[in-house]
Amino acid sequence: MHSIATGADESRQDEYFQSARARTIYLLFFFSGFPALIYQLVWQRALFRILGVNIESVTIVVTAFMLGLGIGSLAGGYLSRITRVPLLLLLAAIEILTAIFGAFSLWIFEFVGDQVLSQPAFVIAFTALALVLVPTLLMGATLPVLAGHLIRHSGYSGRSVGMLYSVNTFGAGFACLFCIVAVFPFVGMLESTLFAAALNAAVAIGAVAAYRVQSNIDRRRPAASADAPAPEELPATGGERLSPARILLLSFVGGFVALSYEIFFFRSISFASGNSSVAFAATLGVFLLGLAMGAKDSGEACHSLSAGQLVRKVTRSLLIACAIVAIYLPLLNHLDWLDGGLLLVALILVLLFARFWGMLLPCLAQLGFTNRESGGMQTAQLYLVNIAGSVCGSLTTGYFLMNQFGLIGIAQILLLTAIGGTLLFVYSATAIYRIRASRQVAGLVVGLSAFMLQPVTAATILEVLHFKLFADWYMPYAKVVENRSGIITVDRDRVVFGHGMYDGVFKIAPIDGGADVTRPYALSLVHAAPKDVLMIGMGSGSWAQIVANNPHVETLTIVEINPGYAQLIAEEPLVASVLDNPKVRLIHDDGRRWLKKQSAARFDAVIANATWHFRANATNLLSVDFLALVKSRLRPGGILFYNTTGSSRVLRTGCTVFPSGARFLNFMLASNGPIDWNFGRWKRTLEGYTIDGKRMFDPEVGAHRTTLAKWMQLESDLATSGPVESDKVERCDEILQRTQDTRLITDNNMGTEWRYYWGSE
Repeated sequence: MHSIATGADESRQDEYFQSARARTIYLLFFFSGFPALIYQLVWQRALFRILGVNIESVTIVVTAFMLGLGIGSLAGGYLSRITRVPLLLLLAAIEILTAIFGAFSLWIFEFVGDQVLSQPAFVIAFTALALVLVPTLLMGATLPVLAGHLIRHSGYSGRSVGMLYSVNTFGAGFACLFCIVAVFPFVGMLESTLFAAALNAAVAIGAVAAYRVQSNIDRRRPAASADAPAPEELPATGGERLSPARILLLSFVGGFVALSYEIFFFRSISFASGNSSVAFAATLGVFLLGLAMGAKDSGEACHSLSAGQLVRKVTRSLLIACAIVAIYLPLLNHLDWLDGGLLLVALILVLLFARFWGMLLPCLAQLGFTNRESGGMQTAQLYLVNIAGSVCGSLTTGYFLMNQFGLIGIAQILLLTAIGGTLLFVYSATAIYRIRASRQVAGLVVGLSAFMLQPVTAATILEVLHFKLFADWYMPYAKVVENRSGIITVDRDRVVFGHGMYDGVFKIAPIDGGADVTRPYALSLVHAAPKDVLMIGMGSGSWAQIVANNPHVETLTIVEINPGYAQLIAEEPLVASVLDNPKVRLIHDDGRRWLKKQSAARFDAVIANATWHFRANATNLLSVDFLALVKSRLRPGGILFYNTTGSSRVLRTGCTVFPSGARFLNFMLASNGPIDWNFGRWKRTLEGYTIDGKRMFDPEVGAHRTTLAKWMQLESDLATSGPVESDKVERCDEILQRTQDTRLITDNNMGTEWRYYWGSE
């Protein structure tokens, strides 16, 4: 066997990797990865205020983050070649600069965002890129800087890159999970960035201390016992090295496949969890931990195996990764009996895929690096190309594939891509190292068979991910709309679900039974002449249809971020006419972002049938900051009518921002002046209500008379207060008294999005 290092060199290199100096570098790099992921999670939320909450925004943020890391790695590679610069002090400087930016980042984002709010979309996107690019340039420089240091002292390229990439990614993955459990549920965005900045500062202090200790040791050590082996060339690999072009191509493909699957996994897990705030951080954290495990294993393999053995091991690992993604949807499709345990299985599969695919990058470093002194620059180039592939994978999958194909179709395309990447690696390595192809061919045949069978073996995957234990009761869906903004489904009872959570029902008739449509019909109960109405979120279109046909409404502006709802509504005869109603103007944009741009707009009523208060980014439409924005856009006597989804925090926040308000059923009714409750006016309006030429309250129909009488009984609830569980109307003074120990929702504290899942709300 041709080992990668032999004799005295191997002993000295092993001694270096186990030395206190190496362990110090690993520890520093672990904690360097920790704040980076805190920043990413917090900055992503902060930039949503500039860009809006949609897939384009996510793509821009992820692209900017990855691009900054890639360009920063190139800068770090150049710096690593300057041997007179102490690399540990360079690391300390990078961490201090990152800490300074991180500590003030939210204020910077807020200020810059306000300046470019009215600019064209490309200017806003470029601004977001520039904001994130500055700190990520610094973050990206750390890997090649430390890799150059380790390679120079140890002589191991693959092992150095593998160990460093592993510990840094472990830190990042652990940070995601730590944020879910111990940071975001208890402190706000500002406190999170300050915590991350403190970690950056601690790493900088540790790097300076380590440099001083090592400098003292080196001054006392005889020259003959220096750590680094004498030759500049890296130890022999037992065979010819792969060409730089092939190494970089494989690095690009490896990054493309990895990030494409990360987005795919997040899509499926987010849908299965009802678009919970935890889904992204959990998926990303588990994925990063898997990559870290793979990088560590690969780094150790670079030390203990010959080049041919290393290639065969990595080939098997890539084939196993392909097998895991081949069975991902089919396996989940048959585990509905696990109920909530289905999410745990999905995360385990994510971990396993990342663990086996993560062996590729350190292996490429081992097979491609040649010179000890240029190890940092070679690491930078490898990392930059890998990140370029990651960015392309993110853009291709998140922006294009998800707008053209469903979950199963994307799974098929990505499986072919992973198989193609594995074939490329096998073909490149076979040209140099003798590898038996029989097992690889058999594995690829099985993978292609799995590709062909995906539509059959995972036919009901959406129903299973959504309803889990009760999937058999709801299968199959009546309609499905999948695009890059989410997955919209309709069951056989005409109930609409937005990305796995209830989002309305096709119903406009006021008669008893089914969904309660009292609230959209109640617009004239609380406002004498709601001429200009803004509706944020379209859902099933039923509310829009009812409000648009209110005889007092002259204009209805609807802001809906997901164009899939309009597609769905156009195919439903009950509500399709709302799209052609001359009163209606439909805008596809983020509701908060659009409203903030309309500084001169004023409305008589703003209606937001908001999503569940614990879903991801729900705070953007429930916080003190947003309610203050709405308040500034209301005319005197104007009302805000929005869904509380049963949250006491939502109720208290509304009653605190507005001088007048009440809970009406499960909605919050708030106004900047006294609310004009008028049941006589409401009854007259209802008796004349028509939609598509049909009377909604026909006095000749008994059920209509019963419903009208029942609604008029709400006046007694308004006049008297009773137990919260039984009354239909609760005034703000009663709400404030009942919720006096409840925190307000702010942009900073992220509302109940993170606390809800731990039973803290």
